[in-house]
Amino acid sequence: MNTSVTLLVVAVLTVIGFYMGRTRALGTADGLPARLHSLPSYYGYYVAIWCGLPSLALLAAWLVLQPIIVDGMVIGSLPQAQQNLPSERLGLLMNDIRNIARGDAASQGSPMVLAAARRFNELNGLGNWMLAACALALAAAGLATARNRIAPGLRARNAVERFLMGVLILASMLAILTTIGIVASLLFESLRFFQKVPFWEFLFGTKWSPQTALRADQVGQSGSFGAIPIFAGTALITLIAMAVAVPVGLFSAIYLSEYAKPKVRSTVKPVMEILAGIPTVVYGFFAALTVAPVIRDAGSALGLSVASESALAAGVVMGVMIIPFVSSLSDDVISAVPQSLREGAYGLGATKAETVRNVIVPAALPGIVGAVLLAVSRAIGETMIVVMAAGLAANLTVNPFEAVTTVTVQIVTLLVGDQEFDSAKTLAAFALGLVLFVFTLCLNVIALRIVRKYREKYE
Repeated sequence: MNTSVTLLVVAVLTVIGFYMGRTRALGTADGLPARLHSLPSYYGYYVAIWCGLPSLALLAAWLVLQPIIVDGMVIGSLPQAQQNLPSERLGLLMNDIRNIARGDAASQGSPMVLAAARRFNELNGLGNWMLAACALALAAAGLATARNRIAPGLRARNAVERFLMGVLILASMLAILTTIGIVASLLFESLRFFQKVPFWEFLFGTKWSPQTALRADQVGQSGSFGAIPIFAGTALITLIAMAVAVPVGLFSAIYLSEYAKPKVRSTVKPVMEILAGIPTVVYGFFAALTVAPVIRDAGSALGLSVASESALAAGVVMGVMIIPFVSSLSDDVISAVPQSLREGAYGLGATKAETVRNVIVPAALPGIVGAVLLAVSRAIGETMIVVMAAGLAANLTVNPFEAVTTVTVQIVTLLVGDQEFDSAKTLAAFALGLVLFVFTLCLNVIALRIVRKYREKYE
């Protein structure tokens, strides 16, 4: 039986269990819900959980273990010479067997491979039938057991809430473990990189050229991994983007929340938020084909030397892209400022502008800081616009008219194509990722300090 069919049958049994549990609870209370400890629906959920949860747990465990067991049994049925192959060649052989078994490859292999593919299908078919039988039996047993336990004094609500609490704890633990895994992988690979390249050379070096030779007799056999040009390029483009996004976004939010009429607000705000839905590759094309030539021609008219790919073009377009992040979030925060603060300011004789400048903006500052930091994170993590408008050159410069690159662009460049994960060139991507992670962490710490300071003042 197909696994999806088994899952569907278990789902149907779970729904049936819910209605059986609810009906059983009302039957034991003579149709009077007041005699029950919990609401009738909780008894239904109680039976449904006992019916579906054990079967789903078995299904998940089976799907993880079955491929391992089947592969082991198929390998065990191969001749001894094939079983003793190196792990790489044995993996390729098993891949051919799986492809032939699934019909993804023409059945023109050797008789041994064809026999192994038939064995593979037989074992998978047997495993699927065993899974279906065990899962359905477990679901039926859970349904019957839970239904027989139902009585007016059964604390079904407590049991269901304990289950939901366990699900919430498991979800939070999964998120925490995922974060720990990401950080651990960055640290582990970065330590491998720093065994090949000194830490201070990476952090304070001024030349970035990660192209390393594959053989000792090739030219450029040792790359340069000074990351200062990359950090400078990231900071330059981010500053340009924020110089565009923060004033425009913040002033737009103030206008929409404090000055605009409801009809204007209901029209302008959705139109502005459309900017957030445009794919970044479209922004990249716009920057490369429209903004960059305009900046280059304007610079030439003023006698300035502007590269065809410049940090200014990428930063301006990136700033336009993240305007909605600043505007929408700041607008929501400003609108949430209590009306009593406005009325108090007006009662003291303050004008509209004075109220906005001295009362509303300081009161909304924690949220505005959060919006700005979200925009900064968005700008630091952008890749396509920088690739298409600013280029890949790691130039150490603060001139916005020159081509630069960023951390994210270099990470993508280093990990594109077939790479060996024991080379300094590939491991450099993890070191860059670690630095980026530490930087964003520091930004979050600063934001929390600002939020706590002003929250104590205005709450």
